[in-house]
Amino acid sequence: MAAYEKVRVQTKDFSIEKEVKLLRKSSKKIGAVVTFLGTARDFSEGKNVKAIEFEQYRDMALKALKKLRTDAMKKFKVIDISIVHRVARVKPGDQIVVINAASMHRKDAFLACQWCIDTLKKTVPIWKKEFTPSGESWVTEHP
Repeated sequence: MAAYEKVRVQTKDFSIEKEVKLLRKSSKKIGAVVTFLGTARDFSEGKNVKAIEFEQYRDMALKALKKLRTDAMKKFKVIDISIVHRVARVKPGDQIVVINAASMHRKDAFLACQWCIDTLKKTVPIWKKEFTPSGESWVTEHP
């Protein structure tokens, strides 16, 4: 089995259960794991959405995600963090991103997880294009 990469960008779907299980192996001191799961919606900014396509500069995106993880590890009292982001064409209901933050206590994991997704959306060079019945368009940042 290949080494577990805690930060990944991939086209294929992921298993939340598997990601949490792998993260929990990093320490017996973990008392809380908070998971953020981002999924594709079928409605955005007043339009029905048929699909979303994610694009990236792979090296830049991976570097930014690794920096995000490193910064979060320093900023919060966490034991470990994993981030997986898909870059593919997805349909409504499909999984896009999963962030797992593990700590001794729940508050630290919640804070780190929220900070990670908020910062990811602002700093990581992954862009999305929505496909609607009236055409396609690149999406600006959502809160």
